[in-house]
Amino acid sequence: MNFATQPKKQPVESIVPMINVVFLLLIFFLMTAQIAPPDALEVSPPDAQSDTPAEAELTLYVDKEGTVAFRDHRGEDAALHALELERITLCADGGCGLEGAVPPLRLRADAEVPATVVAQLLPKLAGLGFGQIELVTQSQ
Repeated sequence: MNFATQPKKQPVESIVPMINVVFLLLIFFLMTAQIAPPDALEVSPPDAQSDTPAEAELTLYVDKEGTVAFRDHRGEDAALHALELERITLCADGGCGLEGAVPPLRLRADAEVPATVVAQLLPKLAGLGFGQIELVTQSQ
């Protein structure tokens, strides 16, 4: 008779708690991430020496042919109208601060766009209430 006890097998550790933690982290990062929309137009900004990043919320695009775009709206009239509606909505939601100042506008103009196109656009933007316009450039 063999009365020796059989060695017990180590219980297999469950991987389920680790999978739960990974899924919770994934959900957390997806919920807190700020996903940037794609650019409205393909633009190559001009070169500059400044390293100060543009911090405006709203972005207006001008490509090398002079096409103006804001989000999904192409053409100067449609883009400026959509930009004005977005500014009104932003200010109605309290995004204009206590003094009612319009937030700055980010202008992403292509390096090859004629300066006259940008110069003609600036008074129209001022007429919409944008007093501060930040031109996006790239470092050399």
